[in-house]
Amino acid sequence: LGALHAVQHKYGYIPKIAMGVVARQLRLSEAKVYGAVTYYSEYRLTPPPATLIGWCSGPTCRLKGGEGVRKVLEAELGIGMGENTDDNKLGLHLAQCNGTCEYSAQVWVNGKVVGPLTAAATVEMVRELKEKA
Repeated sequence: LGALHAVQHKYGYIPKIAMGVVARQLRLSEAKVYGAVTYYSEYRLTPPPATLIGWCSGPTCRLKGGEGVRKVLEAELGIGMGENTDDNKLGLHLAQCNGTCEYSAQVWVNGKVVGPLTAAATVEMVRELKEKA
């Protein structure tokens, strides 16, 4: 896992060719390395987008309208959870609660907390992000 973290830290994701190198270095099959990469959600198989939106899936966010925020994000971005826009400028991924529940429902934009959000505020945020992208 440490080798995979190092690769991702260097490239921002884990390229397929790097999985083969890690497998050979650790004397593992490429299938085992691929299994680890796809099992752990923090590993990426594609280059990260310029702007990454993390949707909080924690219980407080869900109670305060987080599911609606998610639906708006997917509709406005035209992508599903775990996907990037075709131009790789914006991406949406599932995030876990980080204890900033006072901002629920919230997202993280490149790691920065944005919230509390309503459906309308989410539409406005996504449109601003698209303009900047």
